[in-house]
Amino acid sequence: MHRLLVLYPTPVDPAAFREHYVARHLPLADRLPGMLASRYSLDVHDEVGGYFAVFEADFADAGAMQAAMASPEGQAVAADVPRYATGGAIVLDFPVVER
Repeated sequence: MHRLLVLYPTPVDPAAFREHYVARHLPLADRLPGMLASRYSLDVHDEVGGYFAVFEADFADAGAMQAAMASPEGQAVAADVPRYATGGAIVLDFPVVER
């Protein structure tokens, strides 16, 4: 399995972030082809207080994730990020090792 992880630093307007993210961005992300599962939180706690939200999506492998992000749906997801994530976004992906 391969995981996409997106960390969102605290935005300028947390309420606007929440509204857009839930009403518009997540429905776009739900259309990513090949996505096996996803999860998110708008209630992130860290030692520094720099992160506001997190999103995870699982794919069968790195190729499936890359194809999803290169698809029209993936391009729509990426194009939407600047509309709500005024603090930016940190995107990581990695193979998941089950124990």
